[in-house]
Amino acid sequence: MAGRINDDDVKAVRDAVPIDAVVSEYLQLRNAGGGNLKGLCPFHDEKSPSFHVSPAKGLYHCFGCQEGGDTVDFIMKIDHLSFAETIERLASQAGVTLRYEEGGYTPGRQQGERTRLVEAHKAAAQFYVEQLDAPEAEIARKFLAERGFDQAAAQHFGVGYSPAGWDHLTRFLRGRGFSDKELILSGLAQDSRSGKPIDRFRGRLMWPIRDIAGEVVGFGARKLRDDDNGPKYLNTPETPIYRKSQVLYGIDLAKKEIARTSRAVVVEGYTDVMACHLAGVTTAIATSGTAFGEGHIKILRRLLMDNARAEVVFTFDGDAAGQKAALRAFEDDQKFAAETSIAITPGGMDPCDLRLVKGDEAVAGLVESRTPLFEFALRHVVSQHNLDTTVGRAAALDEAAPIVARIKNSSIQHESAVQLAGMLGILDTQFVVKRVAQLARWARERGRDGGPGPGRQQHRAPAPAPEEARPAPPRGPALNLRSPAHRVERELLKLALQRPDLVSPAFDAYGADEFTAPPYATVRQCIEDAGGTTAGAADTGYVARVRDAAPDDTVRAMVTELTVEPLHTRREPDEAYAGVQLVAVRLAAVNQRVSEIRGTLQRLGPHADPQHLAAVQNELWVLQQYGQSLRERGYAAL
Repeated sequence: MAGRINDDDVKAVRDAVPIDAVVSEYLQLRNAGGGNLKGLCPFHDEKSPSFHVSPAKGLYHCFGCQEGGDTVDFIMKIDHLSFAETIERLASQAGVTLRYEEGGYTPGRQQGERTRLVEAHKAAAQFYVEQLDAPEAEIARKFLAERGFDQAAAQHFGVGYSPAGWDHLTRFLRGRGFSDKELILSGLAQDSRSGKPIDRFRGRLMWPIRDIAGEVVGFGARKLRDDDNGPKYLNTPETPIYRKSQVLYGIDLAKKEIARTSRAVVVEGYTDVMACHLAGVTTAIATSGTAFGEGHIKILRRLLMDNARAEVVFTFDGDAAGQKAALRAFEDDQKFAAETSIAITPGGMDPCDLRLVKGDEAVAGLVESRTPLFEFALRHVVSQHNLDTTVGRAAALDEAAPIVARIKNSSIQHESAVQLAGMLGILDTQFVVKRVAQLARWARERGRDGGPGPGRQQHRAPAPAPEEARPAPPRGPALNLRSPAHRVERELLKLALQRPDLVSPAFDAYGADEFTAPPYATVRQCIEDAGGTTAGAADTGYVARVRDAAPDDTVRAMVTELTVEPLHTRREPDEAYAGVQLVAVRLAAVNQRVSEIRGTLQRLGPHADPQHLAAVQNELWVLQQYGQSLRERGYAAL
């Protein structure tokens, strides 16, 4: 039975790893004001950032899909890890040594599956790097040298060599405590005819494939010998930690520069990534054994933040296969808010060959010579028709107009429509412009209502994605957030969680019944159960205790949301601002009670017991006087 991680060690891990540093490994974060950060949510598709991170509180919350929690919750959710696996990974990053209870800890037996597979790949990567220096790897070193990569380049990218024997890596990893079952599951080994596992990669040049967090999750292996009957490139198969549709080679090295420059360069191979980075194009990345697809787009969008100047540049060979790949990339253009461009390599050379023949400057110049992807697609479509005939020009217009209609920038769309008319030889330019505008309008309407536009044809452009995908919020009592009473209750609870020093000790004297929205009353009770704002004002673990006091995940999510959501004030909140919220909430509670008592009086009627009637009337008078006092004297009345 796996040992339980010591509670003090868990707390040490939580405290040692800042949440903004962890989240920044997966998406670009920008200042959101009030000490918070924001970015595009990694858990649902959106075009404007609603994912907020509070470094001071160690929490995140998405106001679009309602996902939220602390550092551990984030890693568990995004990498599909168990709690123990997450703590083990963060502990390794922070240098915290974990202690295990209930019988102690046995390495190799009590760690989670994903952690074990990642460790196996880390050990394998180091093994391959060491083997690159062996005499047998001369052929691998020669391959690299012929392509302009020296030893320093190989070390920078972690390139290695897999020995040609049957089970060199398998025996090495067994000696490190990994079981045959783990080696098969990881994709590093495979079953043989004898029933014993053998190395999957043998006698090949090895590139480690890392996820966005920098962990090795797979390998790409290049054939070196003529007697190798396998494919030219052999990649890790699909495993619990490797999904080829969700990894980009070089993303660990390129992500910071992609976020900084708002540009990503997509190339076709591992050596192309190396050549680009060494030539100064450090935003280059590549897919691993699959076409560029939706999973890769999601990774880039989180780094690019979909700002107005974001750009994705695809590089393809000028041959037929390269043109086909470029057109396939154009089909995904609408999934980017970024502009997409294409850079065609001269003479069919890839970036690696280009660097060899013409040097680093030529590689950098290739990217700078890019053209909009829609323009490339437009010229390709037009070239397929005979423009010398009326029928040919009409067919070309039918196929090309939807392409222009897909252009995101309206001014560029108009100019391109005029350009299209010239390309087709249509003298009535306005006819083409109106046709494009009509298609664009139908596409927008289809995006709003989900249905096709009038007369929509097969080749017409798909509608743009909705402005923001917002899954249903967590189940719970419905809130009218437009109600002034509920808005001030929310603001006061945000202050109680984010700035308890401003509302204590007055807040702690409030009862849960003073919060008219039931979920807010529950949060108020959680704050009390955690020791109140007076204790929380001087305790960094205060919010964590409030979250622990929540009776269920819905309330816990609301606590996180209120802790991360910015306060509704442009200036730094102070005691005066907090006082206004305190008064407003109490006054709303008093007004509600006044309404209830008036209803009681109406139900009692003129024939009620005089003594009972007098008591109710007296309570009403007292509350009315107190309400008036609150309105006149404000915070001083508390």
